[in-house]
Amino acid sequence: MPDAWPLVTLGELLTKSNDWISIKPDEKYCQVTVKLWGQGVILRNEVAGAEIAASQRLRVRAQQFILSRIDARNGAFGLVPDSLDGGVVSSDFPVFAPNNSLILSEFLNWMSKTAGFVDLCKAASEGTTNRVRLKEDKFLGFKIPLPPLDEQRRIVARIEALAAKIEESRGLRQQTGEELEALSGAMTSSILECNGAGSKRRIEELCEVRGGIQKSSARLPGANPRRYITVAHVQRNRIDTSDPRYFEVSDDELTRWHLVKGDVLVIEGNGSVDQIGRTALFRGEIANCVHQNHVIRVRPDQAKLFPEYLNAFLNSASGQNLMLQRSRTTSGLFNLSVGRIKSIEIPLSPLPEQRRIVAYLDGLQAKADALKKLQAETAAELDALLPSILDKAFKGEL
Repeated sequence: MPDAWPLVTLGELLTKSNDWISIKPDEKYCQVTVKLWGQGVILRNEVAGAEIAASQRLRVRAQQFILSRIDARNGAFGLVPDSLDGGVVSSDFPVFAPNNSLILSEFLNWMSKTAGFVDLCKAASEGTTNRVRLKEDKFLGFKIPLPPLDEQRRIVARIEALAAKIEESRGLRQQTGEELEALSGAMTSSILECNGAGSKRRIEELCEVRGGIQKSSARLPGANPRRYITVAHVQRNRIDTSDPRYFEVSDDELTRWHLVKGDVLVIEGNGSVDQIGRTALFRGEIANCVHQNHVIRVRPDQAKLFPEYLNAFLNSASGQNLMLQRSRTTSGLFNLSVGRIKSIEIPLSPLPEQRRIVAYLDGLQAKADALKKLQAETAAELDALLPSILDKAFKGEL
């Protein structure tokens, strides 16, 4: 910060609030908490006074500054939003009223998001391992350079204008990603439908379709533990091999239930409409692997149907729509069944054409993945931009 800005102690800028109220068992209270790393003050929960294990709580007011004694060194502080005016906190969250004749609340809010302010809170925190706490006297004794109110207003206006542009860029990036996914799904559907328009066949004519092994106490792993795939492992168009799970499966059962390269796995049920029938191709990622009953196995006759072609169709907009049409809802859960999947008709091209289509779609996916990678890199750059802006602002360089 510029040397021209006078040094002012935080104690001159912040007045501690002692607005303690008695908790009444039959009244409702909004309990407030603070997220880490400058992410703001939020509602923890709304509870009856009888559920609060204390006779008193500290009441907070909008635009007051609140810290977590335990996590201030991890960026847990911020201004109370208008929506949480009148909420309550425990003594672990000291609350301060900004002196608005010296510092704007908005200026304090942005300043508190800087690395320098976090360092200040770290320096004010003391204690042994797992007992480190912010020391209020030490915190309030620190001096910071403080510009005049007019300069504070200018800095706040400049930061907010730049922050709005960053958020707009984030929104456009997210919108582009969503449009890319929609376009990819629509193109896949169009290509598959056009190439197979003359011949549609039911899945049961081309594939063996079966459910998996039901989880039970009899399946606790013992002498013959085998990896099994759950709903969580079947992501859109990929198998997640992390978090291994095991069933007890005999050698004879393994012969019947094991997955082979080229099996297409379909989720039986999901609470989310856009995830119903989520599908992935098993490429032999796990040896001697079986699947749980909530995952349906579709095994194509590879003399008639290329597994990658089937997987592409089921993951396309058309395939997803067909599975959604066949789903049923019970208590908010959409369900497919072996029989419903068997009844799905797919556009069928000759095998050489299926392979050509898959190769073309793989090329499109590679381009989409490259764009997603670029978007991820852009997102990281956007995340780093605001801290850089704040650093310049509070050095007087903005």
